[in-house]
Amino acid sequence: MTAGRFNTDVYEQRLRAAAVAAADAGLAGLVITPGYDLRYLIASRAQTFERLTALVLPASGEPVIVVPRMELASLKESAATELGITVRDWVDGDDPYRVVADALGGAPAGSSGQLAVAVTDAMPALHLLPLADVLGVVPVLATDVLRRLRMIKDGAEIDALRKAGAAIDRVHARVPEFLVPGRTEADVAADIAEAIVAEGHSEVAFIIVGSGPHGADPHHECSDRELRAGDIVVVDIGGPYEPGYNSDSTRTYSIGEPSPEVAQQYSVLQRAQQAAVEAVRPGITAEQVDAVARDVLAEAGLAEAFVHRTGHGIGLSVHEEPYIVAGNDLPLAEGMAFSVEPGIYFPGQWGARIEDIVIVTADGAEPVNSRPHELIVVPV
Repeated sequence: MTAGRFNTDVYEQRLRAAAVAAADAGLAGLVITPGYDLRYLIASRAQTFERLTALVLPASGEPVIVVPRMELASLKESAATELGITVRDWVDGDDPYRVVADALGGAPAGSSGQLAVAVTDAMPALHLLPLADVLGVVPVLATDVLRRLRMIKDGAEIDALRKAGAAIDRVHARVPEFLVPGRTEADVAADIAEAIVAEGHSEVAFIIVGSGPHGADPHHECSDRELRAGDIVVVDIGGPYEPGYNSDSTRTYSIGEPSPEVAQQYSVLQRAQQAAVEAVRPGITAEQVDAVARDVLAEAGLAEAFVHRTGHGIGLSVHEEPYIVAGNDLPLAEGMAFSVEPGIYFPGQWGARIEDIVIVTADGAEPVNSRPHELIVVPV
């Protein structure tokens, strides 16, 4: 590892790979404003303001950071200084978009007239529109250029995801003590939030505590509904664990013994989730993994109860590519990381979901979560 706060070898390799990908796509370069792409490329956690900050990465040439002079200090919190990236600062009254165009090396459009500059999908319109005006073309999204790089996690990223998974497992281990009849979903969520930070996360990204009929809403958060004996409770939680890679895990709990019907339907969900995890391997497509989970549920007459995709990629962002969904014929590759989270939902009654993060290995999948997948019964 190169001496210093950051492993500059990693970030140099990422910048080179992004430039090559841009060239292969026929682009003059990439313009990356604050967001997860900028964090991936230079470890910057800069925020977006009305003043433009951008990493300009020409397909041929050296990267440049365009930054307001008053925000120069923020570069010290990234790998930019250690990487030796050229900085072009600007002050109010200057045209930063012209600085970006100059850093790209001139005309962004090829002889065919096709768009030849790509911007991160996190660029706000207040920067995109004036940049397009200066360039003379509307840039395309850099998603297709960068997604392959971010989808394949390196060893350090995989280790970070393992640590995040272990930390959220420790939180789920404590959840039963919070699920006491008479307490509200909000009470439980507050306890979980405290536990997430106590177990090493830098912050809470999301907490879903869906009890009883609220469990049938996949994106319910929490409410003042009081828990009751007999409730099925969906608990979906996660957050960034330093250096910022996210956890995301769902387990479903029963306050008291579930009814035979609930237990039987949940057992089908458990089989569907297990089958999908076991199907993961290099070469299988994302939609095929989705179909494995969906087919198990369909055979039991529960197809209509599964209303969302089977999974989403995870890393610096909670939701990123690859998406495990019908219509995505992307072949999985070693190093990809994503959730496997089928669910069943019965509006007005109850719902359930089981979610693990898995990493594609050379011959299968490595789950980073290890909490029991059974319906967890909380005694009353």
